[in-house]
Amino acid sequence: HYPIALPNLAAYRYLQYSPGDFPQATRASQEVVSLPIYPELTDAEVDYVCSVVYRFLSRDSVTASVGGGHSA
Repeated sequence: HYPIALPNLAAYRYLQYSPGDFPQATRASQEVVSLPIYPELTDAEVDYVCSVVYRFLSRDSVTASVGGGHSA
């Protein structure tokens, strides 16, 4: 996941793209979540990532149940 859409990176400025030229890439850069997944992750790190994701999703579920959640 890249927090900035690839066409909007400084390395591509010479191509003179406008930020709105790639709306799908921009939207994906704002919505996609990257999780750490690699062979060297320890069990403790996996547990930590899982607990953080679970807490986030639980919080979002509570918010959605009172009418403040995200619409799909």
